[in-house]
Amino acid sequence: MSALAQLTTIVLDCADPGPLAEFYRAVTGWEVTFSNEDCVYVSGGGVQLAFVRVDGYEPPRWPSPTKQAHLDFDVADRELAVKQLLELGATKPEFQPGDGWTVLADPQGHLLCLVG
Repeated sequence: MSALAQLTTIVLDCADPGPLAEFYRAVTGWEVTFSNEDCVYVSGGGVQLAFVRVDGYEPPRWPSPTKQAHLDFDVADRELAVKQLLELGATKPEFQPGDGWTVLADPQGHLLCLVG
């Protein structure tokens, strides 16, 4: 089946795009490709991440059935990755739903999973 469209960007609403982009730049090793007061893009592959300021932003709650989306990252050493991301400002929720991954929240509350 031929594609109707190609995914180019995953956009995360947030309260403050600069620091959040720096967090994900450290996670991915990607570079900032665009930045202004209201949005920052990081890219290093075929898809980029964008962080866009939204007044009154409220992070998702975890655990919650209303959680809408999260990012998965494959890591070589999950324990080491968790330690490093906590040092970068992530938090580790008490509730962890399984054994094959670790759920974290980035500094502005977006959920991400480390697999590996």
